[in-house]
Amino acid sequence: MAFRLEKLKQLWRLVRESHAQPLVGEPRKPGVVGAEEQAVTFIGHSSFLVQMKGLGVLIDPVFATRLIVLRRQRRPGVRVKDLPTIDAVLLTHAHMDHLNRPSLKAIVREMRRRGRRAPVAIVPNGVGDLVADLGFSEVMALRWWESAEVKGLNVTATPAKHWGARMFSDTHRGFGGYVLEAESAESVYHSGDTAYFGGFAEIGKRLKPKIALLPIGAYFPDSYRSVHTSPEEALQGFLDLGSETMVPMHYNTFRLGREPMEEPLARLLTAAEKAGVLGRVEALGEGQRLLVGGEVRTGVTREAVRTGVGAGVYSVG
Repeated sequence: MAFRLEKLKQLWRLVRESHAQPLVGEPRKPGVVGAEEQAVTFIGHSSFLVQMKGLGVLIDPVFATRLIVLRRQRRPGVRVKDLPTIDAVLLTHAHMDHLNRPSLKAIVREMRRRGRRAPVAIVPNGVGDLVADLGFSEVMALRWWESAEVKGLNVTATPAKHWGARMFSDTHRGFGGYVLEAESAESVYHSGDTAYFGGFAEIGKRLKPKIALLPIGAYFPDSYRSVHTSPEEALQGFLDLGSETMVPMHYNTFRLGREPMEEPLARLLTAAEKAGVLGRVEALGEGQRLLVGGEVRTGVTREAVRTGVGAGVYSVG
């Protein structure tokens, strides 16, 4: 009971603070991506649009302004009506800032409005019941290291150090991340929420993801690091993975930790610069995308380091 009361107090404080400042940011339309091109677009928080081999994949899509009463600080970088055709939706765990039922309903409804087949949903074990009634064409539940295939795209569920629940009591639900692989494409890893753990090295050894989407926020007070990485720990996870490119996430959208909103990215970029890998960190603003397979690698600009906001469209390859 004391644990629940403390959690409720923390939540109420975050809710009050989430309404203190006006909502900022504007959405933009995703650029056209050819069948043989690849792009990763940051929608906000942990939400991404991944386009590869002519397919559209959403990971943890949250377009809602409010999570019941907690209000986001920055608008989603993409609107549902501007999405390309979505073939699959991947959900890393059941927490409300990752699995947002109104957003999922809106995605399915939009695809049907266009006369398209509803997307496939891929979820961790024990989460399928939360999305079974939303109209997906199929719901696939995966345990760690299990894989599923969607139109030639291979999706492998990966471990994480977090916890799975929708409410405080249903902690039986699964959680984790995913690695997306397709022939002649750069593999993409989305970790979901996680603390630093030895699993990063194991994922790197087994699956060798080229692009890593890793969380850097909600790490303070220090007790939060039992389930979330600090920016420095996220960078170490990236190095453990052996990936070529890191895209930070899980910061600057919802007030979930006690650290200042602008702190996580600044700390990450400082740590990356010290480690000599600043050019491999691609910090995207909402609606900005990372293009894969181009001839130019831009990296993070000095302006991005100063302001804590991604500088534009990047090309890597």
